[in-house]
Amino acid sequence: MNGQTNNHGSESQSQRQEYFKDTALGLVSTKSFPAIVGTADMMLKSAGVILVGYEKIGSGHCTAIVRGRIADVRLAVEAGAQTAEQFGQFVSKLVIARPLANLEVVLPIGFRLTQLSESGSYSRLSNQAVGLLETRGFPAMVGACDAMLKSADVHLAAYEKIGAGLCTAIIRGAVADVVVAVEAGMYEAERIGELNAVMVIPRPLEDLEQTLPLASCWIEQRQPVMMPMSVKEKQQELIQLPDLQKLTISVEEEINR
Repeated sequence: MNGQTNNHGSESQSQRQEYFKDTALGLVSTKSFPAIVGTADMMLKSAGVILVGYEKIGSGHCTAIVRGRIADVRLAVEAGAQTAEQFGQFVSKLVIARPLANLEVVLPIGFRLTQLSESGSYSRLSNQAVGLLETRGFPAMVGACDAMLKSADVHLAAYEKIGAGLCTAIIRGAVADVVVAVEAGMYEAERIGELNAVMVIPRPLEDLEQTLPLASCWIEQRQPVMMPMSVKEKQQELIQLPDLQKLTISVEEEINR
């Protein structure tokens, strides 16, 4: 029996090792938060990869990190880099085939999706389009938020700071509403200060949803269904009564109705 258990254990371990032999990490860096979200969206939609998350190191530099099979990661990184270049925000890219375990343990890029999936919470804004508007300066972002909320039926989900005075407002809503709101926010941001970047993502994938910042007011904890004490006590009484008494009670209740 022990021999069979050991064989199964060694087989699963060898399968894990075989899987990690063929995996890679992919990194694409941009100079704005809307650009990195749009880049990550393209990476997810171009290949079978998992979005681990973002790293923000200041001065506006953001990096999207994906994980998957080596061929998929290479494809995703190329697609992401091309997207970032189209935005005029591309900084650098990197593919690391077969990364050693110590690299992922030390760098803050592991287990983020697992932690989010185990949190037992969900967002009321899920499955809605995403609009991102980045300004240089906080007043311009706040003014843009006000204009966006007043111009269309959208919700302010959160805002993100990435250094160098850059801050991004993130709104959610129907695609048409998000487009109208972002356009109104652009004009207001330019009137107040400096507009840096905008992005609209009509149908964000679940991986992208889980990595976007979200204000606590939109997060709801899943609550267990609570039964009234009177119902619980009634059930307990019926459990303790003999079967004949239960039947008599049920018949009497039907007659009284």
